[in-house]
Amino acid sequence: MQNFQYLFPANTNLGSPKRIKLLRGELTLFKRPKSRQWQCRFKLPNGQWHAASTATEDLDIAQTQAISIYETVKVKIGAGLAVTTKTFRQVALDEIANMAQATDNKTGKRTYRDYAFAINKYLVPFFGQYEISKITNELLGDFEAWRIAEMGKTPMASTKRNHASAYIRVINLARDRGYIGLNQAVPLLDSKGKKSQPRPAFSAEEIKELLSYTETWQKSSYTDRTALMRTLCVYYIEFLVNTGVRHGTEALPLKWKHLQWHWIGEKKYLRIWVSGKTGPRYLIARTAVVKVLERVMKWQKLPYSGLNAVIEAKVDAVIFRLPTGEQISNMENIFRNLMVRSNMRVDGGGQNRTLYSLRHTYATFALARGVDIHTLARQMGTSVGMIERHYSKLTPMMNAAKLA
Repeated sequence: MQNFQYLFPANTNLGSPKRIKLLRGELTLFKRPKSRQWQCRFKLPNGQWHAASTATEDLDIAQTQAISIYETVKVKIGAGLAVTTKTFRQVALDEIANMAQATDNKTGKRTYRDYAFAINKYLVPFFGQYEISKITNELLGDFEAWRIAEMGKTPMASTKRNHASAYIRVINLARDRGYIGLNQAVPLLDSKGKKSQPRPAFSAEEIKELLSYTETWQKSSYTDRTALMRTLCVYYIEFLVNTGVRHGTEALPLKWKHLQWHWIGEKKYLRIWVSGKTGPRYLIARTAVVKVLERVMKWQKLPYSGLNAVIEAKVDAVIFRLPTGEQISNMENIFRNLMVRSNMRVDGGGQNRTLYSLRHTYATFALARGVDIHTLARQMGTSVGMIERHYSKLTPMMNAAKLA
């Protein structure tokens, strides 16, 4: 082959790993001690090294794999994408270790202890499971409310600055290592204590109008696949607004076997097992969800007579998938298209609506029906403080007839 050269013969210094140069020295193949598989490494534009396994012992295949890895990373960097993905927890723990080492070497700052405390106490418990490149402004808003609930008070400006600085250190480390694209913007924590805005939601009339429009939206699809994805999105919307579950982390992994009937006397209610950032829980779905799920079953052509049969069979299949069995990962983009096409993208307060807006809508409707905040908090897998923070101002208006 013309695109590589040996750094030293294979039988020289048998105690050292073999090393082979590829692509005029830009890419190196090597073996770690006590490892049979070939690894590759090369330097990123930011000066950091990127290493990966070729997952093979065969030299010819390893060369092909290494070059493929190298070219793939180049394309990602050119597009401003992250080279690899890591969770916030993974990067945060590395940053804590970096600060501890600097402290041991007498080069650390006094604030490092405060940063480490903030990361361990607040940032990792909340952001830990999320991919660091996918943190959104909405997630930061949820963190602000969660932190108040955890602290039992609104944090002082100095605390906010400390948390924001610790958060920035983690983000900067992720960017240095290529876990965040060079041109990718990641929202930062507020350090100035701005007042939070009401969360964007829908009114009952808007939900009715939206669901009426979805038939036109589905029929306007350019391809059959687009039509299928839009149909799934409509089912997803109806499910979210009638259960209050978190979209993505809680809703997308749901399987049919997670559904159960909950009996009170002779009346049954649909109970759903979900697992989210606050741990697993059961919730009671609104009765409308039963019809939604039966429509999904029929659309997917499941071989069961009805929801009763599916629940009894404990079907081990994901609910929100295409009839082909494929799950889709861009539900937020599909929903955004619906919001734009239906002219509902922006709420009355000027905020953009997202799939999270359906969760907020559920909470608003529940409070309007008289559900108390303690029950609602358990149903939604959040704290009473979070509910009070974001929705308690609505209750006087909802109960105007009782209060007047």
